[in-house]
Amino acid sequence: MSSNLSCTSPTQRLLASSQLIYQGAEAKVYKAYLRNSELRQTTSHADDNDCSVTEDVAVVPVLLKYRFNKRYRHPSLDASLTRQRIAGEARALMRCLRSGVNVPGIRMVDAAEGVLGLEWIDGKAVRVLLPGGSEEDSAAQISERTDGVEPDKCGDAALVEFGMERDDLLNMVGVEIAKMHLADIIHGDLTTSNMMLRKGSKDLVLIDFGLAYHSTLVEDKAVDLYVLERAFASTHPDAEPLFSSVLASYEKRLGKHWSAIKKRLDDVRLRGRKRSMVG
Repeated sequence: MSSNLSCTSPTQRLLASSQLIYQGAEAKVYKAYLRNSELRQTTSHADDNDCSVTEDVAVVPVLLKYRFNKRYRHPSLDASLTRQRIAGEARALMRCLRSGVNVPGIRMVDAAEGVLGLEWIDGKAVRVLLPGGSEEDSAAQISERTDGVEPDKCGDAALVEFGMERDDLLNMVGVEIAKMHLADIIHGDLTTSNMMLRKGSKDLVLIDFGLAYHSTLVEDKAVDLYVLERAFASTHPDAEPLFSSVLASYEKRLGKHWSAIKKRLDDVRLRGRKRSMVG
């Protein structure tokens, strides 16, 4: 670990003992294990550093997202932005959890240290469960999604492991996004890489809420869907019928709210096509 993690806070000691599995421009992702003693230390740390723990369990694997210091920003601005983004992601997840959306549980929040601890999801990314999705996944991306996907197990072959049909998976995607939008949470980065099928329970879990925010606007929900539609088109061959199946289940779950979002989605698509033509 780098020298900036060598100080004495419990959260930093936890990071120092964790396994780095991915590093991006904004954050590092670790796999760690929380035990009773570590949870007690983190809880006592909470009073002074805005850190909270939601569950007290003997041993639990967690995913730690660490928003490290950005040297190109003024320290006070960097600290403020980091706290806001950690708190914002935690609030979005909590709102989803209270509304019955399948998202990772929150294990700890330390906004002062820039660390968010989340439930470790044992499963596979939807990207590799649909045709064409595993071809461009790098080892780092696979590690970030915590799914351990083997390159020769993708698409329908991978779905066999879960005992699930492709149509069932697409239906689950639409339902979870609809539940999220009914809770007025906008994901901000909907792709098939940010959805995981959990082993055992066959739950579809939405992940990576780093860009999520609360909004009641139809426009924002339509843009969220458009981002996913473009992700399907760029990642999966014959994407149109796949995304149509997602929209069908989304429409069914959304009910009376669908007509306004559908109209706005058509408008967003038109604007997207115009931008593509202009370049």
